[in-house]
Amino acid sequence: MAKKLEKTNAARLLDRAGVSYDLIPYTVDENDLAATHVAAELGEPIEQVFKTLVLKGDRNGHFVCVIPGDQEVDLKKAARLSGNKSAQMIPMKELLPTTGYIRGGCTPIGMKKRFPTFIHHSCEAFDYIYISAGVRGLQLKLSPHDLVAYTEATVADLISENE
Repeated sequence: MAKKLEKTNAARLLDRAGVSYDLIPYTVDENDLAATHVAAELGEPIEQVFKTLVLKGDRNGHFVCVIPGDQEVDLKKAARLSGNKSAQMIPMKELLPTTGYIRGGCTPIGMKKRFPTFIHHSCEAFDYIYISAGVRGLQLKLSPHDLVAYTEATVADLISENE
């Protein structure tokens, strides 16, 4: 009766690396792809549901920021961390060709190219966090330390203070 979860490329890459995780399905609302909806569907605090953002710096090209789902990335902090003077979110139409993922299904694992990755330091407060498994409707539940190690990410402050 229970449908077998289809493994995503991100899950297969974690398997190959020996990283433990759980695949957690949720109901997608095409009109609400926000992480707050995902957290509500999972019954988890929004602080543990992280979203993956792709930015482009003026000097060093694309990079990835993984932040709590209810926060906004601080572009100045992100630019500075990535060695850029300025940075902007990439246009939505560039997401799929750049990463291989669509909005609502973007994950820092298994993008077309390996981009410098930065993960907000709040992840360290949790035994596990959620990130997209690479498709809408499926999350990876994993240790933030495993995620940082696998993506070779820099853990840093990436969000605006006044939020």
